[in-house]
Amino acid sequence: MSAIETIQFNESGMVPAITQDSETGEILMMAWMNKEALALSIEQQRAVYYSRSRQKLWFKGEESGHVQEIVDIYTDCDQDVILLKVKQIGGIACHTGRANCFFNKLENDNWMSVADVIKDPKQIYG
Repeated sequence: MSAIETIQFNESGMVPAITQDSETGEILMMAWMNKEALALSIEQQRAVYYSRSRQKLWFKGEESGHVQEIVDIYTDCDQDVILLKVKQIGGIACHTGRANCFFNKLENDNWMSVADVIKDPKQIYG
């Protein structure tokens, strides 16, 4: 049995993938993978996700240039979550132009942005 066949994909054929900076340990983002995205990620050693909104494979950095080079791939004990440890090219993982997608912090029952935009998304995506 191949490694991919042991993964417990949900009823939609997806598995959540958490992406972490391999050097700092910072959590960069969370996205979804189907079997094809996981297989391509393993094969290319580059993060490939599945965009549920666009209903297609999403090669991280295909538009922005902010590619994620895979250093290691892990799964949890139930094999229903993937953890990618990556080298984040360009230092930007979020489509908002921030280093990571987890920049909203709950403070006094309000979500507060606690991270600066590194690059305006209009400059990244046009």
